[in-house]
Amino acid sequence: MHSKRNFSAKREAIYETLSSTNIHPSAEWVYEKLKTELPGLSLGTVYRNLSVFKEMGLAKSIGVINGQERFDAVMTPHPHFICRKCYRIMDVPKGYNIIERSVYGNVERECDATIEMHSITFYGLCRSCSEEEP
Repeated sequence: MHSKRNFSAKREAIYETLSSTNIHPSAEWVYEKLKTELPGLSLGTVYRNLSVFKEMGLAKSIGVINGQERFDAVMTPHPHFICRKCYRIMDVPKGYNIIERSVYGNVERECDATIEMHSITFYGLCRSCSEEEP
């Protein structure tokens, strides 16, 4: 993390919880993980800190999935897969290869714009959910 030394104990705990998992948690999940360790923690504090992390470039929102905003502390570009049944979010392995740099150039020329970031999300059924389908 960038300037950890300026983080309060609560902010540090929230960031460590977010960055130590690959499940792309919601604020509610982070709160549930920390509420016994930090009894004075509120869900509002978690939401505010996640917003601060986004502003600082330490986290990003994956989007609202099943009514809850989900977050990721991995800031390198990578696509996600979201299961439409269980709402599990997975990083696509080796996903950095999906969009080649040349595609950026084509999009920039066609739109007469400069790309600063991109997001790719795939939707479908994870293996567990597809095995449950008839």
